[in-house]
Amino acid sequence: MVAMILEVTQICQDRLLASSTNNLPPIRHLLAFLLITVVTVKYLTRHPRRVYLVEYACFGPNSKYRIAPASLIENFRLSDFLDDDNISFLGKICRRSGLGDETCLPSSYHCTPLIPSFSLARMEAEQVIFTVVDDLFSKASMEPSKIDILIVNCSLMTMIPSVTDMIINRYKLRSDIQNMQLSGMGCSAGLIAVGLARNLLQLMPHGAHALVVSTEIVTCNYYAGKKRSMQLTNMLFRMGGAAVLLSNSRANARFELLHTVRKSTAAQDSAYHCVFHEEDDEGNLGVNLSKDLVAVAGEALKANIRTSAPLLLPVSEQLSFLLSSIAQKVFLKKNTRQYVPNFGLAVEHFCIHAGGRAVIDAVQRSLNLSDEQVEPSRMTLHRFGNTSSSSVWYEMAYCEAKQLMRKGDRVWMIGFGSGYKCNSAVWKCILPARSADSAWANCIHRYPMEVPKQV
Repeated sequence: MVAMILEVTQICQDRLLASSTNNLPPIRHLLAFLLITVVTVKYLTRHPRRVYLVEYACFGPNSKYRIAPASLIENFRLSDFLDDDNISFLGKICRRSGLGDETCLPSSYHCTPLIPSFSLARMEAEQVIFTVVDDLFSKASMEPSKIDILIVNCSLMTMIPSVTDMIINRYKLRSDIQNMQLSGMGCSAGLIAVGLARNLLQLMPHGAHALVVSTEIVTCNYYAGKKRSMQLTNMLFRMGGAAVLLSNSRANARFELLHTVRKSTAAQDSAYHCVFHEEDDEGNLGVNLSKDLVAVAGEALKANIRTSAPLLLPVSEQLSFLLSSIAQKVFLKKNTRQYVPNFGLAVEHFCIHAGGRAVIDAVQRSLNLSDEQVEPSRMTLHRFGNTSSSSVWYEMAYCEAKQLMRKGDRVWMIGFGSGYKCNSAVWKCILPARSADSAWANCIHRYPMEVPKQV
């Protein structure tokens, strides 16, 4: 398009010179040039450069880091800071969590008493991040020197130098690389990082690559207090991470990024305080999860759906939803349940953040999804626990490991995070994986398995 504009400019200049010698009015040439320029600019702004997913990799922890929820509770008991009531409460959470006995925690959680040291947190970060990035470069046959953009999201753990500097030092990335680290953005930060990478890639030359690393370092985020709403994070969060390679070139791409939608409800006080990093009355630092978490997540999801639905749903479903809304307003039937669109007509795979069983249940009810459609989320929660922002990538890997992904299938990732935010991304499959990701390779044959919905 730029070359065309330059060519037209040259032609107009030649015509203007010719017209001045022939005494012809040059105005029509100038108008034609302006018209072509306007049309070209409008085309470029309405059709930005497309962004593709080249490859991704998920962290598969070593079996020595496995810790069953019951064993974790026993460690808490031996640490001698919880009374019997707290232990009983954690037992109930354990039975209702949806987590299996193969979830993993770093080495500090296997000690009695627990050792949440900064040096061990750095070791965890290096282990998780270097493992998934090595795996990603191997799967994509990519040289580190070809990375133009590096984005890392890790909400609770910050270090100096930053995690991005740690990656640059390890892989000797270029000095002109654009690197950014997102912190404090919660479990939906992985999709925020993807959206940021997309925006940057659309401005980069053709063939540029972006490396996105999503993780949560849990070593230093152990809560050693008695406040129940802050003990939940000890029971739900587990070690994990994912590395994603994006490009603005279709060459070797496996997915195309169709849409990203971000919605924040932080203007509301209840949503802002819903997930809060703070100290309890005894000075113990931890993350406080409000009892209104599920309700707040539902409102954030509705806000996201209002924007996502017109981008995803066929016209027939949009029309049915519109007529249902009009009927409710005209006939004032407040008790009548509004029509829930069939998102299965537009999306083949749903990757809902595995934040906990209650969150998955709420999204399933809101979107009227079947058990099969939320299977990747439940199985990811059972096998790996809540791995924060990387959970949606474990879920996509599950779909591919079960050979459910087909060319042309659409994947809808939905992430929730502090603030409170609901972010989503829609991908279109170009080339399904030929083999299971290493995180699922040694256990996918055992899934799906029955996970009790209620205890």
